[in-house]
Amino acid sequence: MDDGAPGVGPGVHIHESVVIGAGQGGLSSSFHLRRLGIEHVVLDANDHAGGAWQHRWDSLSMDDVHGVADLPDAPAPGGSGERANEVVAEWFDEYEQTHELPVLRPVRVDTVTDEDGLLVVHAGERTWVTRTLINATGTWTHPFVPSYPGQRDFAGEQWHTVAYPGSEHFRGRRVVVVGGGASAVQFIGEIAPIAEVQWVTRREPVWSEGRFSGREAIEAVERRVREGRPPASIVSVTGLRLRPQELAAARTGVYERRRPMFERLERDGVRWADGSFERADAILWATGFRPAVRHLAPLRLRSPAGGIALLPGTRDVQTSVTSALDPRVQLVGYGPSASTIGGNRAGRAAALAVRRGLSPGSTPAGVPPGPGPRES
Repeated sequence: MDDGAPGVGPGVHIHESVVIGAGQGGLSSSFHLRRLGIEHVVLDANDHAGGAWQHRWDSLSMDDVHGVADLPDAPAPGGSGERANEVVAEWFDEYEQTHELPVLRPVRVDTVTDEDGLLVVHAGERTWVTRTLINATGTWTHPFVPSYPGQRDFAGEQWHTVAYPGSEHFRGRRVVVVGGGASAVQFIGEIAPIAEVQWVTRREPVWSEGRFSGREAIEAVERRVREGRPPASIVSVTGLRLRPQELAAARTGVYERRRPMFERLERDGVRWADGSFERADAILWATGFRPAVRHLAPLRLRSPAGGIALLPGTRDVQTSVTSALDPRVQLVGYGPSASTIGGNRAGRAAALAVRRGLSPGSTPAGVPPGPGPRES
């Protein structure tokens, strides 16, 4: 240990890196850090292994998911009728054990601060001091629900994707599904055959006609992030498509009966812009998520445009992970790497960026020049 550093007490261990989050991106990052011989710890907010997958709705089977990428040296489970929230969680758990990844849980990070050139991760009364940071917190813990007049007056139930109770909960009821993404399409596919569903979106849905490749879609997201704007979803570029699971609902005409957003919520339903009223028993907000990066706020990584700008990737767009304002910080699962495939590539890129930042003579932005941070 070194002689001590300003702001850091004696006897405090300084990690070479700290990874926040043990989902796909966090596990991939940890694997590559270990392969490179970089000492680190992974802090995960969940009680059990599985990342956000363990919280997904029970009706989501491995046949339903859009795809799970392989982890390094570990092929992903194949399609089946088994519950994704169990299969993927078990796979993640086995992966952690097999590769002896240094995961600590439950650790719910509150903030990350900069103290004299060292990053300090705060979780309640506990702290971890580190030279570099890989943030792999995804979006699941930051659901987005838009605000509309009368929201508190509505007497029925309101659900968000994060707490979706399954289709049977809505049997025989009148349900308004709000959202223009893939989750909304899937929920309607489950609910419409057994309930009365009204689909509502702010914009006209864009249906896929095969015009965009996955690479083009990811590059479009990367351009936004490089400009410092908040990242957009991949589906906003690629468009929507109906899978075999949604065809039964499609035959009811529910997707064609889509309406623009209602004007307001009232006690027993929704009031449309033309003044007409429609009764509703439940509102299902399939309105997506936002990046879970509030704990990074003290580092002031956001650009004036509202997002966290990233440096260009070293290999492809999904390796764009390094904060433009503070290269000590890597963001895996943010922007162009916000997919299981992207998170996997980004994990390797983040580990390599950490190694570069730890190299002798390297002075990442935000670290004062001189002898370097000292361990207490």
